[in-house]
Amino acid sequence: PFFPFHIIIIIIIMPVELKANQAQIVLVGCGAPSRGMGWYHAVQLLKDKCPSGVLSYVVEPWFLGPGAEGPGGPEFGEWKKETEAKYGVEFFTSMADLPALPEGTKRLALISGRTADNPKFLSQCIEAKCSTIYLEKPGAPTVAELETMRDEAKAAGVTVLMGYNKNVCKYVRKAREYSAENGGTITFVSNNTYENTPASLGECFERNREGMLKNMVIHELALLVSFFDVSVDTIESCTADKDFSSLQTLKGPSGNDFTDFDKIKFTIKTKSGKEVTVVGDRCGGEVSWAAVEKDGKEVFRHSMPDDEDKANVSVLEKEYPGAMPYFFSQDPDYITVKEKVSAQCATGAEAEGVATIDIAVETLRVAEYLTPTLSEQLK
Repeated sequence: PFFPFHIIIIIIIMPVELKANQAQIVLVGCGAPSRGMGWYHAVQLLKDKCPSGVLSYVVEPWFLGPGAEGPGGPEFGEWKKETEAKYGVEFFTSMADLPALPEGTKRLALISGRTADNPKFLSQCIEAKCSTIYLEKPGAPTVAELETMRDEAKAAGVTVLMGYNKNVCKYVRKAREYSAENGGTITFVSNNTYENTPASLGECFERNREGMLKNMVIHELALLVSFFDVSVDTIESCTADKDFSSLQTLKGPSGNDFTDFDKIKFTIKTKSGKEVTVVGDRCGGEVSWAAVEKDGKEVFRHSMPDDEDKANVSVLEKEYPGAMPYFFSQDPDYITVKEKVSAQCATGAEAEGVATIDIAVETLRVAEYLTPTLSEQLK
C-alpha cells in the first residue's frame, strides 16, 4: 500500500562565531539595499573588512515592520534571506529581542537609522548591554537631545564614538599636513550628485530635513571643531559667499515646502586668528577635495577620490551596481572608522582620530548657530 508522507525541511541558522579580540556588532537601522548607509556598513562587515568586529545581528524596525511592502521593502526582504543563509546573521525588529549577551563578550552597536530615531535607539542599545556605540552623524536632531544622549551614555559607562569618517580620511590629512609645514589657509569642498532640478532637490530637502549644515556639511563642521578650534564661543566672524551660495524653498514628495541650501560657501575666522573655508554643493559632482591657498593662489589640492581611490571605486561599482556613489568614494574611510571603533570595543585600544560624542555636540551647536546666520546673509 502507498502511504503518503511529507518531507519537512528545517533550515537552521548557525549563530555567528566570534574569535578572540572581536566585538559582537549589532547594526541598528539598516535601510534599503543600495541606498541605506547602514546597508553599506553591513556589506563591509560581511566582507570581513573590519577584523576586530563581526556583524551578528541586524535590527531594522521599518523594513521588518510597516515598510516591508513599501519602496525598498521587497529588496530588503531578499537581502535578509541571503544574509541569513550565507552568514548566519540574525534579524530583529527591536533591540529588546536580542539574545542575552554571553559572558566575556563585548557588544558594539552601530546606529545608522533616521536621525530622529537615534535618541530612542541609543537608550535601547544601553539597555541591551552595548559597551560601545558607533553613532552616525549628526547623532540627533538637536543639541539638547544629543547632550541628553551623551549624559545618559556617560552615566552608564558606555563609550559613544561618531561616524565622522572625514576625520580620518586621506585628503583631509594631506591638506592639514601641507598647511602645517608650509602655511596657508584650507578650503574643504564637499560635493554630491543630486540632479539640479526642483524634483530632485525637493526630495533631498525632505529626506534630509535637518538641513544641509546638519547633514551633508556636518562632516566639514566636525573637522573645524576637531582640528581648527572652532566652537560657537570662538567664532569671530562667519561670512557667506553670496555669489556662490543658494538658498531655496522647494516642494518635497509629500507636497510640503522645505527650505535649505542647495549650495553654500562660507569662511570662518576665529578669535585666535584661524581661518578656514567650507564649500558644500549638492549638485557639484562626485569629487570632493581640500585645497590650500597662499596669497590668494591655490598651492595644494588633494581630491577624494584620488587615483588610488578611483581604482577601488571602479571595482565597487561593478560589485554593487546602482548603489549610492558616495559609498564607493569613501569606502576606505568607512572601514577605518569601523575598525578603530571595533578595536576600541573589543580590546580597549584608543580609537585615535575618531570623533567623540563631545565633538559631535559642539559640531551640532556650530551647525545650529550657522544655519540662521548664513540664511540671513543670503536673504
